[in-house]
Amino acid sequence: MSELGRQLKEARLQKGMSLDDVQEVTKIRKKYLEAIEAGDYKVLPGSFYVRAFIKTYAEAVGVNPDELLEEHGNVPAPPVEATPMETVIQKRSRRPETERNAKWLPTLLMWTFPVLIIVVIYMYASNLNKGESNQVDPTKVTDAQQDPATAQTPPPAAGNTAKPAATEGTTSVEPTPEPTLQPTPSPTPPPQAVTVTEDRKSGKSTVFKVSAPPGSAVQVKIAANGVSWLEVYKGSNSKGEKLSFGNTAAGDNLTFTLDSTGMYIKSGYSPATIITVNGQQVTDGKSSSRILLELDEASGSNGSANSGTTDSGATNSETTSTE
Repeated sequence: MSELGRQLKEARLQKGMSLDDVQEVTKIRKKYLEAIEAGDYKVLPGSFYVRAFIKTYAEAVGVNPDELLEEHGNVPAPPVEATPMETVIQKRSRRPETERNAKWLPTLLMWTFPVLIIVVIYMYASNLNKGESNQVDPTKVTDAQQDPATAQTPPPAAGNTAKPAATEGTTSVEPTPEPTLQPTPSPTPPPQAVTVTEDRKSGKSTVFKVSAPPGSAVQVKIAANGVSWLEVYKGSNSKGEKLSFGNTAAGDNLTFTLDSTGMYIKSGYSPATIITVNGQQVTDGKSSSRILLELDEASGSNGSANSGTTDSGATNSETTSTE
């Protein structure tokens, strides 16, 4: 067994996971997982899949894949350049496409010129017809004109009677409406903000104090932009009530409500999980984070930490995690 495989196996056993559990989480066949632990990379389908499978395995058991591969430099690297034979095959595969384009080009040009000629003739004929329709026949204009003296004015229509003009010295004054005064709304005081401060270190965990106005709900959101092993518990450690347990995927969003019992969050790969408390990002600056959120004694919360909601969230598992 290689040193890398032994380290992955110890991390898997520490989390209480079997090879079947890892296979279900990572979707990697069990025989490949056994080959990684044994250091027998020839069983894997190719050198590219060796590093990819090791990274996925490491993330599933809570180990930083970059640090693991950097520590063990004997893992075969994927090929960078194509072999000369592959280059020749690629060049040969492109030749029929260029030959087909060269055959279609004369046909396309042959049909393009007649179409352009027809369009030009149509536009010229349309402009010529418009010019003829805009000309005015002078004989029709002179016949239609009449002598102003003989022109008769139409009688006024029945029902349209002229109103008598107002007599001199009298003026009509319309009353102006008095403006109504509308009460000005009193300004509402701005809500008090939630503050999050780093308080102390407790073993491998970083403790953050959360202060909030009494009676207000404190929302803890975890947005995933990649694959990471994530565990969320109600309380101060992994022995509390399990709220989330499993691998995350890009686009997953988890929401929980923090109460006085606190919340313990463990992320196997911190850059892939962004933790915020009421919009304020919380991080301990490590690649594998262990964060404990404690609600200040003077603060209150309407919710409870076990009312979490997920949008395509992390996969829950029935296996328990040990510290």
